Amino acid sequence: MTAEATEPDFDVIVVGAGPAGSVTAYLLAQQGHSVVLIERGEAPGAKNLSGGVLYGRVLDEVFPGFAEEAPVERRITRHVTTFLTGDSSVSVDYAGRPLAEPVNAVTVLRAKFDAWLAERAEEAGVFLMPGVRVDELLREEGPAGPQVVGVRAGDDELRARVVVAADGVNSFLARSAGLRSKPPEHHLAVGVKAVISLPRTVIEDRFAVTGDEGAAHAIVGDCTLGIGGGGFLYTNTDSLSVGVVLRLDDLLKHGRTAAEVFDHYLAHPVLAPYLRGGEMVEYGSHLVAEGGLEMLGSVVTGGMVVVGEAAGLTINSGLTVRGMDLAIGSAVAAARGIGEAIAADDVTATGLSAYRRHLDDSFVVKDLRTYERAPSFLERDRMYGAYGELAAGIFHDVFAMDGTPRKHLVTVAREAFKRSPLRLRDVISDGWAGVRAL
Repeated sequence: MTAEATEPDFDVIVVGAGPAGSVTAYLLAQQGHSVVLIERGEAPGAKNLSGGVLYGRVLDEVFPGFAEEAPVERRITRHVTTFLTGDSSVSVDYAGRPLAEPVNAVTVLRAKFDAWLAERAEEAGVFLMPGVRVDELLREEGPAGPQVVGVRAGDDELRARVVVAADGVNSFLARSAGLRSKPPEHHLAVGVKAVISLPRTVIEDRFAVTGDEGAAHAIVGDCTLGIGGGGFLYTNTDSLSVGVVLRLDDLLKHGRTAAEVFDHYLAHPVLAPYLRGGEMVEYGSHLVAEGGLEMLGSVVTGGMVVVGEAAGLTINSGLTVRGMDLAIGSAVAAARGIGEAIAADDVTATGLSAYRRHLDDSFVVKDLRTYERAPSFLERDRMYGAYGELAAGIFHDVFAMDGTPRKHLVTVAREAFKRSPLRLRDVISDGWAGVRAL
């Protein structure tokens, strides 16, 4: 039997109802294609943990004014970057009302947000199938070689002209199609997250925000016990999303568990006051892509494309962690490429390569290239201890009035540097690497 011999059930099958999958399905339905969106969870968002920050300009292009209708939590108007030691912190705090309008970034809880996106897809005509686990791809020999022609779920088969793999960082569809191999440990991280319930007024007082404004904290240093990675703390309407992201290879090297590091983080004397009196209402962990551009391999084969985190699309610059906006950007590129391939009646790898061209031309791959060196820069152990200790030492000596004569700041910094394990060549090397990476 050839790929042409069987009439497809749909034009497109999308597997995974996260942001990448739902937006791809929505845009293709808007083009007039028949689309089915298959989700393993009982409902879109049901298996997603807590939430995060969505840099929303790309979604505003798909759903103009989305922040007024979607279940967003707060508009981020404060970004705080903090170096932690065991008993102190040094922070850079940027607050700016211009970040609120037009909307630059919002916090979302994925259980609510993913459901909203899937509803928009259904309204556009997408057939949603929740609670269905796809077991394997269907393949047949086509005129240009092996071709994906659908999926099998249990005893049922669904056929389509194109399958979209939006099934997350562990994408078994991309692996089974030969598009991705098992990523190395240093390209993966373990994320441990929780949602802490707090009254809205308490959050606004503690984080110095009002109305629908919010704050995003990026934290590095003692929060991870020196393990490569960092902590985050985001404000929702009446809860906090808090967690750590730990580079898998470094976590294994240190012989610690992710839960152990997370408990240490929650109890840290700098973080604990933000959480005081809160109730943990959600907790869990999952793998996170951390490889940047190196994780983006082939995203197209005959009859199938890969989008979102399934394609390895994440950026951790140390200052921002991005995934959802890249996923949505890939969805926009995929919908354009798939639409063009179907219109040309060529859904082979050659026809679907239009998706990769659109992806390369978009901010997604351009930003991945901009931060291509960031993953290797953030693998430097000194980032998670020595620099925080040095900064804390300098500011301690500046502010501690102990009765001794004061010294110029340059002298204070020089003496703190002498006490530090850092060496001048380390600072020069790291500084140059940071300039190139960030």
